[in-house]
This record gives sequence, structure tokens and C-alpha cells, in this order.
Amino acid sequence: MPGPDVETVERVIPAPPEPIFELLADPRRHRDIDGSGSVRQAKNTPDRLSLGAKFGMSMKIGVPYSMVSEVIEFENGRRIAWQTRPPSPLGARLGGGRIWRYELEPVGSGTRVRESWDISQEKVKAIVRPARKRTREAMTRTLERIEEIVTS
Repeated sequence: MPGPDVETVERVIPAPPEPIFELLADPRRHRDIDGSGSVRQAKNTPDRLSLGAKFGMSMKIGVPYSMVSEVIEFENGRRIAWQTRPPSPLGARLGGGRIWRYELEPVGSGTRVRESWDISQEKVKAIVRPARKRTREAMTRTLERIEEIVTS
């Protein structure tokens, strides 16, 4: 899946895939794992994500804003991805579309966790491409936070 519009980081976390996946599948915990510092609060969320589930998120990068995500890939315990868009119909036509994907693979006594930032369906790629390096750094911090939570 890697390509010019996909940035990926991975980390082997010394834990089984189940607690990692449960953390990812609970949108109320996304603020706890967010390495960017932009996630503020989940809103209108199910207790646990599943294919087709939608959830909102209050965000802040300089100024507050909101996004709505829909789970577009779901393999329990192994893979979850959601696509984010602005909440208004006009906003969704003008922007959004990036996909956040997590893939979990058991390896030895741990789990390889791969996080991807996929902008292949982003409406205005030229606006988000410059964030690639910063996004990669934030994703690395996210995987560190996931490890801290599931191993503590």
C-alpha cells in the first residue's frame, strides 16, 4: 500500500494484538494515544468501533475544528481504518478524505503495529502533503503511547 500518498510507521510492541486493538477500537481513548496533540474529545461515538461505524472528534491545530470519521476497514484484532471528513456537507465536498489505518501482526512475543496515513483519497492533497514529516513524527509518538498504555 505504500506510495507517494501513504506514509507508514511501525513498531513491535511487547503485547498481544487484542489489547492494542481494543484500544484502537475505542474512539474515547484516541486522545490518550494521539501523538500529534490535536485530538481533543470524541463525540457521538459508539462504545466500540466496527465496520461502518461513525464517530466525531473535536480537534485543535491552532484553532478548534471537528472531524467525522467512518470505519472503512475492519478485521477484528488485526486491522482497522477510518476515513475522516469535515462534518458539514460543504466541508466534506471541499476537504478531507484521508485514511488512518492500523494493521496488527503477531510476531514472537509481541505485535508489529503499522500505522498508515493515506491521503490517496484526500480532496486537496497539496494542502496536506506538506504535513508529511510532522505527521510521520506524530505517528511514531502515537505508537510509543500505545506501547506505554498496553504494557503498563
